[in-house]
Amino acid sequence: MTKTRKIVECVPNFSEGRNQEVIRQITDVIEQSEGVKLLDVDPGEATNRTVVTFVGEPEDVVEAAFKAVKKAGELIDMRQHHGAHPRMGATDVLPLVPVSGITLEECAVFARQLAERIARELAIPCYCYEAAAFRPERKNLAVCREGEYEALPDKLSQAEKAPDFGARPYDEGVARTGCTTVGARDFLIAVNFNLNTTSTRRANAIAFDVREKGRPKREGNPIVGKPIVDADGNSVMLPGTLKATKAIGWFIQEYGIAQVSMNITDINTTPLHVAFDEVCRCAQNRGLRVTGTEIVGLVPERTLIEAGKYFLRKQNRSVGIPKEDILKIAVKSMGLDDLRPFRPQEKVVEYLLDAGQTEQQLTDLTVKGFADETARESPAPGGGSVSAYMGAMGAALGTMVANLSSHKPGWDERWEEFSQWAEKGMAIEQELLRLVNEDTAAFNKIMAAFGMPKATEEDKRLRSQAIQEATRFAAEVPLQTMKASMKVFALCRAMAEQGNPNSVSDAGVGALAARAAVMGAGLNVKINATSLKDKALAERLAEEAETLVHQAKAEEQAIIDLVEKVILR
Repeated sequence: MTKTRKIVECVPNFSEGRNQEVIRQITDVIEQSEGVKLLDVDPGEATNRTVVTFVGEPEDVVEAAFKAVKKAGELIDMRQHHGAHPRMGATDVLPLVPVSGITLEECAVFARQLAERIARELAIPCYCYEAAAFRPERKNLAVCREGEYEALPDKLSQAEKAPDFGARPYDEGVARTGCTTVGARDFLIAVNFNLNTTSTRRANAIAFDVREKGRPKREGNPIVGKPIVDADGNSVMLPGTLKATKAIGWFIQEYGIAQVSMNITDINTTPLHVAFDEVCRCAQNRGLRVTGTEIVGLVPERTLIEAGKYFLRKQNRSVGIPKEDILKIAVKSMGLDDLRPFRPQEKVVEYLLDAGQTEQQLTDLTVKGFADETARESPAPGGGSVSAYMGAMGAALGTMVANLSSHKPGWDERWEEFSQWAEKGMAIEQELLRLVNEDTAAFNKIMAAFGMPKATEEDKRLRSQAIQEATRFAAEVPLQTMKASMKVFALCRAMAEQGNPNSVSDAGVGALAARAAVMGAGLNVKINATSLKDKALAERLAEEAETLVHQAKAEEQAIIDLVEKVILR
C-alpha cells in the first residue's frame, strides 16, 4: 500500500509586527530548518504581531518551531510590547494543524511534547490549548490568555491559573519572554462567498442564517423587534445551520460586490462544499445567488478532493477519475475562479510543500520519454519498473471500462456501482505508479552499496551488509508489484462480466497487461533473490513469486474466456 505522507502545518504568532529585522531573524531560523517550508509571513503594524505559516513532517515542524520560539525569546522583550491584538508572550500562540496523513490527536501529543521542551530548555512557561489542553476549560485560547501579559504576575502565583509546564513565580525571565500557548487544532479555512448584490445587509442576513452562533432572538418582528435576553441579561440566540462556522456580511469595494465572509473552524464537521451549498440555499431563499467562492490563504488537498467528489456524485458521475479532473470539478462547481484564476499549486498546502523539488521521477516523463529512458544503455529503469507500469496500465484500462459503464445511456441507476469499481482501479493504478519509481530506486540502492569503500575489513563488512540489505529490498519491491498487479484481475473480471460490452476487449487487454506485470515482476524477484546470502529467505521469496505467477495465468485465462464469450454473443 502507498504510505501516506504525514504533513503538519504550524502557525506561530510572534509579538512583533513592526521591526522587520527582528521578524526576519525569526523566519530565517524556520527557513534554515531541515524538512520544512516557510509558506507565509504576515506582519501587522497595528497589532504589532506577525503570523507565520510553515509546513513539513511532524518531527521537522516541531524542531523548527522550537528554534523559532528560542529566537523570539532572545529578540522580543515583552516589557516593551504594545499592540492592538491580545498577547501573552514573545511567541504568543503556537498551534500545530494536521494537514494530511496525521490525526488531530497525534498533533496534540506533539504539541504537549513541544510545550514541555520549551518550558524545560528555554524556561518559557507554556499553557496547552485546544486539542492539547489538559483541562476542558483550557481548550479555549481566551481562557489560557485571560488578562494577557499584564496578568502574568497574578496568574503565576495561583496554582489553578498556573501554566501546564514551567510554572514558577513571576521573575525577570518571564517578564521578558512572557508565556506561550501551545496547542493542536483542526485546519481553519477562511473563505468568502461572492453574492450578486451590493447589499451588506442582505449578506449579513445570510451570514446569520448559516453561522453557528446564529442571530439574536427577538420579540415580534424578527428583524427590528426587541432582543430577548435570559436571566443573566445575555441575548438568546437562534443558532444557524452550520456548526463550527463564524460568518459576517460585508461589501468589498475592490470587487464591487457583497460577500459572506466565513471562517470554518472544523472542516471535519463542516466541509467547504457543505458550507458552499448551504450558503447557496440561504442566498436563493432571499432572492440572491452565490456567483463564486474566494479562498483566503491555503487549504489542504483533501478539502478540494472531497468537494470535487461531492459534486460528481450529485451529477451521478463516477468519482474514480484522475485527481486533476476531480480538482477541476471542485474549482468550477464552487466558482473558485470567479474573481481571479485559481491555481491549486498556489493554494494547496501539499503542493506548496512539494514546489521547487527538482528531482524528476520516472512517472513524470512522457510516454515517449519513459520508453526512450528505458532504451538507453543505463540498466535502470529496467524490467521491474516496466512491469509495474504494465500493471498500472492494466488498472487504467479496467478503470476506463468502469467509467464508460458508469456513464452509459440507459444504465443511470448503476452509476454508483461502477463508480466504486473505478475508485478501486484508480487506487491500484496509483499504487503501481509508485512502484515504477520505487523499483528503480531499489536498483540505485544496490549500485550505491557496491560503491561503498572497501579499504579495511570494517569497510568490507559494512559494504557487504549494505549490499545484502539493498538486494533484499530490490527483491521485495517487485514482489509488491506482483501483489498489486494481482488486484487488477478482480477489476477486469468484473468489467468483463458486468461492464459496457462495447468495451469488453479493453477489460481483456487489462488482464493481459496484469499477467505480464506479474510475470515480469516475478522474474525480477527471482534474479535478485539469487544474490541473497540468506538462502531460506531467497527460497521463500522465489516460491511466493512462483505461486503468484501461476495464479495470474489462471486469472488471465478465465478473463480472456469471458471476453471471448461476450464478443461472440
